[in-house]
Amino acid sequence: MKRLIFLIAFTILVLSVGQTYHLLPQINLEQYFNKTTTKVGGLTGKIEKQNVVYEESVVTKVIEESLPSVVTVGIVKTTQNSGFLQIDPFNPFGGFKQIPGQKTKIDQNIGSGFIISSDGLIITNKHVVSDIEAGYKILTNDEKKYEVEKIYRDPLNDLAILKINASGLKALPLGDSSAVKLGQIAIAIGTPLGEFTNTVTTGIISGLGRGITAGSPFEGAVEKLDNVIQTDAAISPGNSGGPLLNSKGQVVGVNAAIAQDGQNIGFAIPVNVVKDLIDSFNKRGGSFDIPYLGIRYQILDLKTAIANELVEGAYVQSIVEGSPAEKAGIKEEDIITEFGGVKVKSGGKEELNILISEHKVGETVKVKLWRNGEVKEINVTLEAYK
Repeated sequence: MKRLIFLIAFTILVLSVGQTYHLLPQINLEQYFNKTTTKVGGLTGKIEKQNVVYEESVVTKVIEESLPSVVTVGIVKTTQNSGFLQIDPFNPFGGFKQIPGQKTKIDQNIGSGFIISSDGLIITNKHVVSDIEAGYKILTNDEKKYEVEKIYRDPLNDLAILKINASGLKALPLGDSSAVKLGQIAIAIGTPLGEFTNTVTTGIISGLGRGITAGSPFEGAVEKLDNVIQTDAAISPGNSGGPLLNSKGQVVGVNAAIAQDGQNIGFAIPVNVVKDLIDSFNKRGGSFDIPYLGIRYQILDLKTAIANELVEGAYVQSIVEGSPAEKAGIKEEDIITEFGGVKVKSGGKEELNILISEHKVGETVKVKLWRNGEVKEINVTLEAYK
C-alpha cells in the first residue's frame, strides 16, 4: 500500500514539472553551450566565422566611404623622336636632307591620388607628376575628368599637391602616422598599372621606419625616402600616390613604392609628412608659385666642414643666370650658413631647399654667407620658379 502511494505521488510530481517546463522561456542550448565554451577559452567555428564577418564589414565600410575621394592621375604629352638623314634624290649634287622626327601623343593613366579639400586639392607622389613640360589630368570615381591646373611639388619629400577646378568634393580624413602599430589593418586603394581603377588590396602594417628609393616606371624619376611605412597590402606601379588607410578610414600613408625583388612588400610615406606639407602650403597663402633662389649647391655637414677648415652650410657650386641669387650678389664657392635667420644644415627641415620653400614669392630674405673667411649678410628677393 505504501509503495502504491509513493508511485502515485512520484507520477504527479513528474507531470507537474513537465507542465512547468513548458511555461518557462525556451533556451537555445546550442547558443548557450557556444557561449559557455567561449568563456573557458575555447574557440568555436561559429565564433571564428563571426570574426571574419566583422573584419569584412570593417573593410567594406572603409572602401564604400573612401572610394569617392580616391582619384586616378593621367599624363598628357606630345613627344617627338630625333628624326634621321635621308639622301635627297632631287639634288643633282647629291647630299642629304633632314627628315623630322615623328610626333607621338601620350595620353595614359600613370598614378593615383586622393582628395584633401572640397575645392579640388589632391595629394599624390612627386614622381608621378615630375615632368614639368607635361600636362596632367584627374579621373574621379564617378568618371568625371578634370585638367590639373596647378602643381606644387615638395622639394624634399616625394609628394605633390594638385589643383583642379571643382567643388563639393569629398575629402579623405587624415590620421596620425605616429600612432601606427605593427600588425594593424592596412587598406590600399589606387590604379595599379595605370589600368585597373579603384583596385582595393588589404593587409597589415608589416614594418616601420624603413629607408627606400622610390621611382616611377613611367617617369624615370627617383626619390630617396626615410622613415616610411611598410605594408604587405599589394601595391603595384600605378598605385603611387594613392592612400593607405586604417580600419577607421583615415589616411595613414601615401603609397609610394614596391620592393622589386620581393613579394607583398610595399611602402608608404607617413601621413604626418603630408600634414607638414599642407601646413607649409597654407602658410604661403595656398600659393602654387614655387619660390626659388637659383643656385646649385652641396651641403657641407659639420664633420666635413671641420676636416676642410670650412663652415657648415650650403656650398654654392654654380648660379643660374638672371636668378635671385645672381641679382643679390651670391657667388660661386660661397657657403650659405643661414637663410631667414635659420642655420642651414644637412637633411630635415633645415635643408636649404626646405627653408626656401617656406617663404613666399616676392619675399625678401636675409642670407648669411661665408666668403674667403669672412661672414657677409645680404638680402635676396625670391622669385617664382618658371
